[in-house]
Amino acid sequence: MTFDVHQLDVFVLVGAVVTLAAILAVRLSAGAGLPSLLIYLLIGVLLGEGGPFRIPFEDAQLAHALGFGALAIILAEGGLTTDWRQMRSSIRLGLSLATLGVAVSVAVVAVGTHYLLGLPWELAILLGAICSPTDAAAVFSVLRALPLPKRLTGALEAESGLNDAPTVVLVGIISTGVVGEAGLLEVAGTIVFELIAGGAIGAACGLAGGWVMRRAALPSTGLYPLAVLSLAFTAYGVAAAVHASGFAAIYVAALILGNSELPHRGATRSFAEGVAWLAQIGLFVMLGLLLSPGRIDVDTVVQALVTGLVLTVVARPLSVLVSSVVQPMGLRDLTFISWAGLRGAVPIVLATIPLAEGVEGADDLFDIVFVMVVVYTLLTGPTLPLVARSLGVARRNHPRGLDVEAAPLEKVAADLLQVTIAPTSKMHGVEVGELRLPQGASISLVIRAGDVLVPERRTVLRAGDDLVVVTPRKLREATEGRLRQVSETGRLAHWLGEESSRDRD
Repeated sequence: MTFDVHQLDVFVLVGAVVTLAAILAVRLSAGAGLPSLLIYLLIGVLLGEGGPFRIPFEDAQLAHALGFGALAIILAEGGLTTDWRQMRSSIRLGLSLATLGVAVSVAVVAVGTHYLLGLPWELAILLGAICSPTDAAAVFSVLRALPLPKRLTGALEAESGLNDAPTVVLVGIISTGVVGEAGLLEVAGTIVFELIAGGAIGAACGLAGGWVMRRAALPSTGLYPLAVLSLAFTAYGVAAAVHASGFAAIYVAALILGNSELPHRGATRSFAEGVAWLAQIGLFVMLGLLLSPGRIDVDTVVQALVTGLVLTVVARPLSVLVSSVVQPMGLRDLTFISWAGLRGAVPIVLATIPLAEGVEGADDLFDIVFVMVVVYTLLTGPTLPLVARSLGVARRNHPRGLDVEAAPLEKVAADLLQVTIAPTSKMHGVEVGELRLPQGASISLVIRAGDVLVPERRTVLRAGDDLVVVTPRKLREATEGRLRQVSETGRLAHWLGEESSRDRD
């Protein structure tokens, strides 16, 4: 099969129109309170053989490869945009959910679907392994829009970033038939090795990459995001080459890089976020194309509903309860974590592995997983804010009072912060001298209605002002923290307070 210039033109046109429609659909899904993945899956189904456009796509191996590539991009973006300070306090629970919790969930779903649906043990265990991991894209996009405490968002983000690794190994071993040759201890040992080795490789690449990037003077700002993503994918490639978990490696590497004092961090995170959105769009549309709606019948829907019921009502709560042994939490917190186990592209991508390996019954398995993801995403996604409020775990949603952008001043080891005072900020009416910034940090300029002012101690700040703040790099975190304190609580903000009361766990 050849691919000529004319086909390229058609591909570019269709791709651009579909991508633009998918981007505009984000607004629609946000207004309806639904994860955007449902819109993207629907677009793929409409473009596929069951829709009016009838674009043929049945290559499970290609879908498997492209799906893994898209998941790697999504995990890289998740790591780059995750604040380690917020995740640190909950990392034990997140890691437990990604390992022990997954094992419990796989066992419960396998037993439940074997006896309730009559699935053979191989397919039942496969279904449990495929459905157990939460989806990083869904978790990052939905939970970051909710006013939740750090202990919850940190645990759920860590879980979604790390639980792909063991399930990919387990699904691969079962699909290739290796599990029949190896014992349970060998399978468990393989999973543990891949997870630990992948994390170690990711940590090494992240630390080494951060050291290099802090000393590399690249000629263009746009090269820094490309270099950082390349470093993250280097971790993925090295891990895959030594048969470790590439997903664990890329997430850990990106997490370290994203929390390092790198040049142009804001530009890097924005670029990674855009690339991740593109990966999500392409991934979900492709998975929608892979579905054959003609295969979906009443039996498939019933099996999907039963699987989702076992997963949501039994397996997920039990796995969360068992995982919390390493980091006990209150019943309300654990209940919310149980309900917030969002599924998305990850289970559908994992379902392409047995498809690509030609496992008997893999087509039915893919259809069950697809329907289950759609139905239970419709159920859990829109109800998360209500559940959070009902359980009393949601914080008050304060409007953002301060926007901060940063650029490096490499030769003097300092950062230039551009701070915008929003209308809701309590910094309005505060004098520059009352900010009490850390010694060495200072406000250099105030831009007000297009006019540039050189501030004095008695200069009064106003809503809508743009401030140019220069701070030594080692004091950047303290400077940003002080500015946010004043923005939230006004001139009487306590200088010794580490964070405002609404941010406490």
